[in-house]
Amino acid sequence: MKAVVCKQWGLPDTLVVEDVPAREPGPDEVRIRIRAAGVNFPDVLIVQKKYQIQPELPFTPGTEVSGDVISVGPGVTGFKPGDRVISFCGTGAFAEEVVAPARTVVPMPDGISYEVAAAFTLTYGTSWHAVRDRAALKAGETMLVLGAAGGVGLSAVEIGKAIGARVIAAASSDEKLAICREHGADATINYEREDLREAIKRETGGKGPDVIYDPVGGKFAEPAFRSIAWRGRYLVIGFAAGQIPSLPLNLMLLKGASVVGVFWGEFTKREPKANLAGMAEMLGWIREGKLRPHISRTYRLEETAQALNDMAARKVTGKVLIVP
Repeated sequence: MKAVVCKQWGLPDTLVVEDVPAREPGPDEVRIRIRAAGVNFPDVLIVQKKYQIQPELPFTPGTEVSGDVISVGPGVTGFKPGDRVISFCGTGAFAEEVVAPARTVVPMPDGISYEVAAAFTLTYGTSWHAVRDRAALKAGETMLVLGAAGGVGLSAVEIGKAIGARVIAAASSDEKLAICREHGADATINYEREDLREAIKRETGGKGPDVIYDPVGGKFAEPAFRSIAWRGRYLVIGFAAGQIPSLPLNLMLLKGASVVGVFWGEFTKREPKANLAGMAEMLGWIREGKLRPHISRTYRLEETAQALNDMAARKVTGKVLIVP
């Protein structure tokens, strides 16, 4: 089978596509023919040895897939060949096949395409854990989403609206903000053209947002936090800007506010039942039309490096996929 292989730490252009041996599943494993694989910002980092998880070389990057079961290993009772499934496999997704732990595999509901299924797991899982679980966002509250046109950003916008909150989307261009409005944002802020604090003040009537969802970090983190409402919750999702910001602790004191870390991958390992409950709720929202994953482009396996470069350059809106 063909697979993208990372043989040395470096930029995405160092990745190669090779024929590698397919393997049969071992105990509690499922072998999946991949129909689509989601591309996420951690994929950009992991090949550069900049992510929290660092596999041994060589390895195939990519964390989430949709596809069909080819075979199952000893001890697997919930799946059979031909079943349509989704898996958050950790690594190995940018290939024609993957062998995934059975605990990471869930059935794909009827009526959902392979593309939508592959665009769903990490981004929506991260945002559900952040918004629903960690921030406990309530109907009627206000949430500000930074980097709102990216994969996790758009999923946060949609989840906030599904809960019944007012959502303010902030992004770097009017084109990106137009996509945010299409996905339910009540108000928008172009933070490359406007003063972020003044815009937040305008859009919240001076109260500030109850929840701030930040996958960007960098220069916007402190002005956003200075604008947070009393008892606000600031969600630390990631650092797409490349800079990890430092926030003065007195700001938390003055606002009675919380800084809340979000690490969905660890959440899935430590609290698998809670994660599955979140997935079930979101699949219901998809069937109701409340969640609509935005897939802006698909790439062939041979174009994986380009997909990662486009994501690193912030040229991506919503999700992009690798389709073997």
